[in-house]
Amino acid sequence: MKHIGKTTSVIVTVSMLLPMLAACSSKPDATPESSGKKSDAPTKIVFMTTGDVAASSIKPDDRIVAEINKRLGIDLTFKVVPEGAYDKINVAMATGDIPDIVTINYPSNSLSQWIKEGLLVPINDYLKDMPTVKERLESKLSWTAVDGKYYGYPFLELEKSNYLLGYRADWLESLGLQPPKTLDEFRNTLKETVAKDPDKKGAYGFTTRKPGPAGLDFIFYAYGMPYGDWALDDKQNVIPKFEHPAFKKGMTYIKQLWDEKLLDPEFMLNDLQMKEQKFYQGKAGFMDASMFRHVNRIETSLQKVNPKGKLGYMAPPAGPEGKAGMVGAPKTGLFTAVTKGAKNPEKAAKFIEFMLSKEGRQLLELGIENVHYTKQGDKITYNEAERAKDSFAPSGWSHPLAWGSVMWPLTQNYLPQTEPQADRAKESVTIATKYMVPNLVNVTTAAETEFGGVVNELQNQYFMNMLTGKIDIDAGIAELSKKWRDQGGNKILQEVTAAYKAAKK
Repeated sequence: MKHIGKTTSVIVTVSMLLPMLAACSSKPDATPESSGKKSDAPTKIVFMTTGDVAASSIKPDDRIVAEINKRLGIDLTFKVVPEGAYDKINVAMATGDIPDIVTINYPSNSLSQWIKEGLLVPINDYLKDMPTVKERLESKLSWTAVDGKYYGYPFLELEKSNYLLGYRADWLESLGLQPPKTLDEFRNTLKETVAKDPDKKGAYGFTTRKPGPAGLDFIFYAYGMPYGDWALDDKQNVIPKFEHPAFKKGMTYIKQLWDEKLLDPEFMLNDLQMKEQKFYQGKAGFMDASMFRHVNRIETSLQKVNPKGKLGYMAPPAGPEGKAGMVGAPKTGLFTAVTKGAKNPEKAAKFIEFMLSKEGRQLLELGIENVHYTKQGDKITYNEAERAKDSFAPSGWSHPLAWGSVMWPLTQNYLPQTEPQADRAKESVTIATKYMVPNLVNVTTAAETEFGGVVNELQNQYFMNMLTGKIDIDAGIAELSKKWRDQGGNKILQEVTAAYKAAKK
């Protein structure tokens, strides 16, 4: 699942200096000096990346960074922007403050522009020394190449999901209800929770959050929407999802929930925190939510408000024909690349490989053995006092560098042995992954990147107008189809159709 962070206007810069011992013991590539002599100084590498709200800040004397420096013969400096603050990375690149390695959102206009302008270095020539990256690119992400060249590592969580429906299990128990398995049961359960209002807080049934009504997509999948991104008409032409018959059926169902006051009337104003607070405060019985490592966090937060509260999670309800889906396979993520400003592109590429490799993940997740943890057989004991000195998250969780830029804990089902609800966390991933919906087309085209913001906002407007009755559903779909095409949709369909046909060959 996707991370949500706070955006601020401050770039946090942390310079990591290699301890003297590491400098003496490492054997980095020699670099030329103005005198013509060779230097044994480690290669300086500046890494500009996004932070993660789950991670702490890296300190100047961080021993994990020192260990990476020693192993790779480099001297790392980090420029970390708040999670999601890609504009600050864009500004740095545009003003010539080009790091050796950079992380940006994928796909994005900025990334496409950097590739066109030659600001990123293809890593094809370095893949022989990047076995982990090479295997992932060639086996699962070959379609991300541009004219046969890989310009970095795209982190897309394609194989696992932790996105499910969460519900107040204590409410259902008190009402003598089972978790709903069909859309009819779901609606009836919402009716019961609203009518009985177990916490007496003025409950509504289901809440979700902006941007857009994506938290309600499971309803369209229940009515037979076959793909997470596009649809096909009777002649196998690519069409937007809202022109598929499942959209009208789903829209009719959602409007019924709205008219019966079973939906949070302010869901389009919610952010993640607001949505969760309504769940904790007894104002909603169901919400869409990322589970896995959040299972314990959500339930603990709920019990701070209501000590008897229990979190349940469930598969999405099935539609009339037994179909069900929760979320489309993601087509967005992060992209970590070597820039033309890299003083030693090969070393920079090896650092990206290290971040993904088994050796690197073990260091970032556990730390240095007998310093940050000890091991007896399979049992790991975390030295929290030493881990805190190097900014590891508490309770056995990972170092800041382990979060986000190339991998999340979900990717490897990583949980510390201290995780109090590890079994439930892993179970949630098994269920959620089963209900991931495939995409018709893997790639995101240039036209989608260019016009996506405009047409997506248009869809949101029409969704709300149809939901609130400002426009009839049939008329709304017809108007949306025309305006969507006029405002960039025709260009998008042209490129997506070409990509779809190319993939079929």
